[in-house]
Amino acid sequence: MVSIARNFLERNFFGVSTWWGLKLGIRPSFIRLFFIYAAFANAITIFIYLIMVFILRLRNIIKYKKRKSVFDL
Repeated sequence: MVSIARNFLERNFFGVSTWWGLKLGIRPSFIRLFFIYAAFANAITIFIYLIMVFILRLRNIIKYKKRKSVFDL
């Protein structure tokens, strides 16, 4: 039950730490902890995280709408 809830939250809440975890080969929980601790150190970390969320969302939207030719459906 806990793993189902965790998977749901990871897929639906932005996915920044999951994306970085896949790119760097480490667990997303370590990246989340880094952002949480860094947010206590300074407020700019929150803005950096939100910018990454915006870029990932924009990237996903563009990826699905972009087609290479007319025959790609």
